[in-house]
Amino acid sequence: MRMTLWNETKSIPISHSMIWEAYKKVQANKGSAGVDDVSMEEYDANRRKHLYKLWNRMASGSYFPPSVKEVEILKKDGNIRKLGIPTISDRVAQMAIKMYIEPRFEEIFSPNSYGYRPNKNAHQALQKVRENCWRTNWVIDLDIVGFFDNISHDKLMLAVEKHVPEFWIRLYITRWLTAPVLKKTGELITKQGKGTPQGGVISPLLANLFLHYGFDKWLEQMDKTVNYSRYADDVIVHCRSKQHAEQTLKLINQRMNNIDLELHPKKTKIVYCKDYRRKEKYPETKFDFLGYSFQPRTAKSKRSGKLFLGFDCAISISSRKRIADKLGELEVEKMTFKSVVGIAQKLNPMIRGWFHYYGKFRISSLHIVFRGLNKRLTRWARRRYKRYKTSIKRAYNWLKRVQEQYPYLFYHWQLGFVY
Repeated sequence: MRMTLWNETKSIPISHSMIWEAYKKVQANKGSAGVDDVSMEEYDANRRKHLYKLWNRMASGSYFPPSVKEVEILKKDGNIRKLGIPTISDRVAQMAIKMYIEPRFEEIFSPNSYGYRPNKNAHQALQKVRENCWRTNWVIDLDIVGFFDNISHDKLMLAVEKHVPEFWIRLYITRWLTAPVLKKTGELITKQGKGTPQGGVISPLLANLFLHYGFDKWLEQMDKTVNYSRYADDVIVHCRSKQHAEQTLKLINQRMNNIDLELHPKKTKIVYCKDYRRKEKYPETKFDFLGYSFQPRTAKSKRSGKLFLGFDCAISISSRKRIADKLGELEVEKMTFKSVVGIAQKLNPMIRGWFHYYGKFRISSLHIVFRGLNKRLTRWARRRYKRYKTSIKRAYNWLKRVQEQYPYLFYHWQLGFVY
């Protein structure tokens, strides 16, 4: 794509290379169409026209983002999470600004913040929580009500202005914050001074900036004995004692109110990290974080080989249920492939992803999930082959033979998750 022909004598220093690099990242992330119903394939087929138009408008200050398409996804607790999906051009525009300002934000962000940051990930956050739980007895599991929907624009822009002197960047951020939302009903909703769409490219960066001043920096200055890990709006705080946890939670509650946020009264809780050393009686000894459950678990000593009660994490029950529900939704036993090889090709990318994320800690906890998949494969064989219809034992033996002959066919078989 020859973009060097573009004239860059514009009032705003947005170069064609910025737009092109932003586009490549958006393209790699894929994603669905926005309100204009233009898919990534359609956009890519005419990308020169789309990107030139975007650059021309952004570089002259005349770019106004279109409305954001609202989609609903089911949360693990059964409630609905509303995502805002920008158009592809708008995602490219947001990505260009994000890439421009993110390095200066990274210089100030806390090492205890892990979500949506370069060279940071959920496994690092989980590992830090594990280590803190082993050292500290009490945990505050924070749940912020509708965080992305309730971020105050005024307070956020105060933080933006502190680090972004460029008026044109602040102008575009304001336009993104105030862009209307197109609901499923066709109704167009205008923002009322709060909220940034969960699904926007620049939203996680702005959310991290908001909580950097709204929570991270405040907590680090307020109590230097407290350890914490934050992944976007999921926060775990570690305290020395029950009294310390209760007092800290009270102060955090006040702080949330001061920045126009609210802690969920039922989901926010204090947890005791009970194990063989910590034997106090307390009703809450478990919390979930990033798809894992932290609770008392039997472990084996590396030195003596003896079992003891530790406090550690493994895939949560709700995460296991989501995987089982996905396999049920796919109706593995009813798949029409002529052989089991087709099923393996269909499922392996998903299985690999589940193992890479949920198998990081206590991989053995995934056995129950993939025993279920193996049973579905047996049921598939009974439907597919007449000779197995009347005998579950023969179908079971068939699967066992396939596992022995082709141990690398399914990704979970490679790791020993067989019958």
